[in-house]
Amino acid sequence: MKPSVKPARNTWRPLKKRSFHRMNPLKQRHVNCTLRLKFNMTVTRVGFSLLLLLLCGSVFSQTVSGKIIDSSTKEPLSGASVYCQNTTIGSASNKQGEFSLDLKPGGYDLVVTFTGYQPRQLRISSTDGKIPDIEMAKEEKSLGEVVIKTSSEVKDGWTKYGKFFVEHFIGTTPNAGQTTLLNPEALKFFLLKKSNKLRVLATEPLRIENRALGYNMRYELDSFIYNYNNEINSYRGFCLYTEMEGSDSLKAVWARNRQETYKGSKLQFMRSYYDSTITEDGWVISLLDEQDKTKFNKLENIYDTTYYGALDSTMQVEVWFPRKISVQFMRQRPDPAYLKQYNLPKDVLLQISYVDMRDPIAIQENGYFYDQRDWIN
Repeated sequence: MKPSVKPARNTWRPLKKRSFHRMNPLKQRHVNCTLRLKFNMTVTRVGFSLLLLLLCGSVFSQTVSGKIIDSSTKEPLSGASVYCQNTTIGSASNKQGEFSLDLKPGGYDLVVTFTGYQPRQLRISSTDGKIPDIEMAKEEKSLGEVVIKTSSEVKDGWTKYGKFFVEHFIGTTPNAGQTTLLNPEALKFFLLKKSNKLRVLATEPLRIENRALGYNMRYELDSFIYNYNNEINSYRGFCLYTEMEGSDSLKAVWARNRQETYKGSKLQFMRSYYDSTITEDGWVISLLDEQDKTKFNKLENIYDTTYYGALDSTMQVEVWFPRKISVQFMRQRPDPAYLKQYNLPKDVLLQISYVDMRDPIAIQENGYFYDQRDWIN
């Protein structure tokens, strides 16, 4: 067995079996990240996992600026909402369509929304400075028009499926119990009988109050789908956080709760990989056996160049595994409410997640990684 040797910094080590491809951090796309949840490292629900990019220790920040324009007329769009997903960082474009954001080191998903236009999402870095103009295309159909033409809408959908939606979208932990959806009337429920799926859409951004962590959330839900055949749900959307007001003692409680939420999270895992502290932080990675598909073998050298590209001039590390991996977090037991929700044994001692990777991912300093669609739990 090879020892778990930390890689030297500022060196690039080519992969033996798979070449990493450099991905353009300014590549614009309409497709949002889809989270596929079955058995995760923590309760990765909208109320608790998405805010974690806020937990960044760096005090240094850099300014990223740009301009929002109409894709057809090229005229500036004033008042467009511009924010970094899963953070409290946001602004609005001025009369000239311009905006600027101060970002701590790392990567972000920049989201732009404007009434009557399709939302845009693009990957940016704190070092980008001025980014190319962001073109917005007008929406062809409104959700209202779609709903009117759809016959599968469930009458009294919130009454029939509201509790089910909240449990799968927000969660069932004690923290989730302190989270409230303030505008449930915005939700529309559709039962797709042929595919045996439940689809949920929203007529306006969801307003969510998380009293456990001290955040108000504005979540623009694109869609939520629950597949009854495999009991997997997926959702797409954009989330902006704002700090709640509170006393100093209450803020201290929120800070403790946020740190507890961070432990064992996907974000902590990504930061551990970036900092080369996987073992020290309590993570164990095992790779599915090439012959025996029921067996996982612990990786003794997680920085082997077969799986890992060290920090280089792009200030990111890159990771890829050829087969399914299991990720164990040794320093925290799973939340009992999580085990109950997924009908798992009560005596499970460790948090574990099974992950497939479709392509290599690049991890940046703040734990942001891309392409997030290539990491499937």
